[in-house]
Amino acid sequence: MAVQQRRMDAHQAAQRLGVKVETLYAYVSRGLISSERGADGRSSTFATADVERLALRGRPRRSSRGPVIDVAVETALTDIDGRRLRYRGQDVVGLSRRCSFEQVAHLLWDGSVPEPAPSWEAGHVLAPAPATASMLDRLRLAVALDGCRPRPPVDLGPDGAGSLLAAGPELIATMVDALPARSGGAVPTLRLPDRPGVRGTVAARLAVRLTDRRPAPALVAAVNAALVLLADHEMAASTLAARVAASVRADAHAVVSAGMGPVAGALHGQASRAVRALFEDAARTSPAAAVGRCADRPGPVPGVGHGLYPHGDPRAVALLDAVRASGGSARRMRLVDEVVAEVAAQGLGRPNVDMALGALGHTWSMPTDAGEAVFTVARSAGWLAHGAEEWARRPLRFRARARYVGPRP
Repeated sequence: MAVQQRRMDAHQAAQRLGVKVETLYAYVSRGLISSERGADGRSSTFATADVERLALRGRPRRSSRGPVIDVAVETALTDIDGRRLRYRGQDVVGLSRRCSFEQVAHLLWDGSVPEPAPSWEAGHVLAPAPATASMLDRLRLAVALDGCRPRPPVDLGPDGAGSLLAAGPELIATMVDALPARSGGAVPTLRLPDRPGVRGTVAARLAVRLTDRRPAPALVAAVNAALVLLADHEMAASTLAARVAASVRADAHAVVSAGMGPVAGALHGQASRAVRALFEDAARTSPAAAVGRCADRPGPVPGVGHGLYPHGDPRAVALLDAVRASGGSARRMRLVDEVVAEVAAQGLGRPNVDMALGALGHTWSMPTDAGEAVFTVARSAGWLAHGAEEWARRPLRFRARARYVGPRP
């Protein structure tokens, strides 16, 4: 097949790669090959350069994942069309550039962006966590301890969803305030383009807990962008867990705690840790060697590809731009860009939001688990929104059945 031909149809691309057409589309879903709708509006065409690069590199290794269970749940909160992520119909990249996390939380909760941007009060003062506790452990403990305070019983009536959301600002603020401050001085201001600065935001209060340096407004804007971009993501594992809790009419603390369970997994909220390890390896050796070692291991390359974004994760592009503008270490940012370029050169796919979240931590020398803290605080807003939406559905509707395969009597 002539390399000069700009695009191939499915059969040409599959033949060049020596795979079935079904496998070709699996490569698309992993972000290894880009596709576009054909002129007939039904078929797809594929970039010849992507196909050739993959063909010369060799067939990608199989994923270590086995069969999956797909659960479809109707939602009016988040829409993913393969190219964009939207909250209630509004593009998340645009929201990350013009809105505070608090505004986006309210958009998810009640469908409107409040103006001016709301300022949430400080959270409750809780008993200190052990010095050895990770950031995620501190957040989990904060939710558990705050849930022990006397509060009204769960409202099982029509206002139950409202009660769930009403607890959101105070609960999220309490989570953030449970993390020890690392940098001194006053909490900085959040500044977004063409908007007045906002003091006391979740992004600003979180930023002083992530870095030893006093955060500049540009870093606060980058943390705010990360919170907005990560606030919800359709029916991720943690979100499904939160909805299951809400379906049995759990309160706000229990809904958030349920979401935190899957977040503690290495393939969900902790995914940015593996990205940080990749950057550290690249700094010790070289980007090419570090990426090559990751490519040779079983399983996905950290921070690369996403099955819901065959054309690339838009959250990664937006957050990497924010990280570049945040004023962190220029040397560390160059390393991030070199790693991303090496991933592309080796035909491994496009960066996802975990890569960008790891880049935020790397360029500012944040603790290794800083990405988990940002992820958990952000996603708490989405869990509460899904919990309230679940409240409008029939209770106890999640009841899976087991197919027994053990010993027979």
